[in-house]
Amino acid sequence: MTVTLPTYDQVVRLPREFGPLVVPPEYEDANGHMNIRHYLDLGAEAIDTAFRRIGLTDDYRATRLQGFFTAEHHLKYYAEVHVGHRVSAYFRIVERSDKIIHGMALLVDDTTEVLANTLEVVAPHVDLTTRRVVPFAPDVAEAVDRELAITEQVGWPAPVCGAMGIRAQRDRAGR
Repeated sequence: MTVTLPTYDQVVRLPREFGPLVVPPEYEDANGHMNIRHYLDLGAEAIDTAFRRIGLTDDYRATRLQGFFTAEHHLKYYAEVHVGHRVSAYFRIVERSDKIIHGMALLVDDTTEVLANTLEVVAPHVDLTTRRVVPFAPDVAEAVDRELAITEQVGWPAPVCGAMGIRAQRDRAGR
């Protein structure tokens, strides 16, 4: 599977979830670039920010007793990030079902103007009391669709890993 990467200019047309952040010295690992845990943390922060915009807040979890779990994730690196570089993160929804979001955080290096990393996730919506996957409420589904509409307007395919996604949709498509 050949993946075409979006350019820096394409990614930054998405809503910025955070940044720019100047990479501090404590983020550096023994190889002289940003350590893996910080790519994961920054991607997770971008996803969390986007999910809060959708309405998945502490209040949502407390009053509806529902939330999202991460069922799968995949980190992919495209360019090194170094101490002192400025980075920003963006998020896009790849696809959704009535219960699951397949999305991706994209970390860009604003200093070098390249896509540095992606964090792809499959996140099922769950009932926090039964710990079972449940459909989105109508207002959440509408908010997810608004986010999906924004990311569909960018006009470039998400650089997915190809090993994960929403199974029911892939099964129906014969993949």
